[in-house]
Amino acid sequence: MRSRLLPWLYLLPALALLVVFTYIPVASMVTYSFTDWDGLDPDPAFVGVDNYVQLFTRPELFSVFVVSVYYLLAAFVQTAVAMYFAFILSFKLRLRNLFKGILFFPYLINGVAVSFVFLYFFRPGGTLDAVLALFGVHHELLWLGDPDLVNVSLSGVSVWRFLGLNFVLFLGAIQAIPPELHEAAELDGANRWHVFRHIVAPGIKPILSLSVILAVSGSLSVFEIPFVMTGGAGDSKTFVIQTVKLAFQFNKFGLASAAAVVLLLIVLLVTWVQRRLVPEERTDLT
Repeated sequence: MRSRLLPWLYLLPALALLVVFTYIPVASMVTYSFTDWDGLDPDPAFVGVDNYVQLFTRPELFSVFVVSVYYLLAAFVQTAVAMYFAFILSFKLRLRNLFKGILFFPYLINGVAVSFVFLYFFRPGGTLDAVLALFGVHHELLWLGDPDLVNVSLSGVSVWRFLGLNFVLFLGAIQAIPPELHEAAELDGANRWHVFRHIVAPGIKPILSLSVILAVSGSLSVFEIPFVMTGGAGDSKTFVIQTVKLAFQFNKFGLASAAAVVLLLIVLLVTWVQRRLVPEERTDLT
């Protein structure tokens, strides 16, 4: 009996934190989503599914998901670039540890600090315009003010900041592949493309699947960078920024809670569909 209870005693602190800081807040959020709570009223009125009806019938509340397309495309670009560098730096190259550090370093920086740095980078006459001027481009663009450019600029910042995370995941997966397979491939005359296609790609499939899930869920829940850099202005408002404004600017906590529940369900649905389309399986490379 004691041997059965001992593992649960070790898990108890983690489970307690998970319940207190995850499951109870989610349950409260779902409860508030069926009310008209304004954040102050101790006795909010029950409104049923009215908040959800508003979300799906008012285009301005749901159309902001279009902005997520920019971040989704940027996430796939980021995944491809991270995979490329992880594959190249998995070989014995000079200064490869230096380049690993350079690629991973942006992920260690606080998101707010990154946002302020890129505010100077994108401002008219700032760093980006100065670099472009060196190549003969002297026309200053409103990188954060032009509705056609703002989401491209912001998603580019996201690529720069989160590239290091995918890079480390891919690099770890590639280095976990038995080195004998690389050696055997080289003896058989395989070039690096053949090594990547027939050895590396199947070996990192579980990590690639995880990266796709993170890319989709991350693109749907973008908040920090656009909120600090533009505040959601100029067609850069994301679904999470809108949810925060509904709650703390317009005091519609019930509607904001419903929006958060919808976002959670969409992320869970996308994850489930992805897992059904690409089931998790172990790849035997030997």
